Amino acid sequence: MNANEQEMLRLYNFLPDVDKDFALTFMRKLVLAWDPDFTKLTPMERAELDSAREDFRNGNAVSHEDIDWN
Repeated sequence: MNANEQEMLRLYNFLPDVDKDFALTFMRKLVLAWDPDFTKLTPMERAELDSAREDFRNGNAVSHEDIDWN
């Protein structure tokens, strides 16, 4: 993490919780203004992402030790 990122995180953590919500919403808007395609997924990508998140929440994940990396 570079110095700017550390400073941004330090300042964010200094804020009261109600202001943290505002700061996060503002940062999302900045990123979307900079890259409007940042959060866009195709319908199939959205379904796969939602499925993967649900699997992970339910503990259906493969550990690194169970993968043959060779």
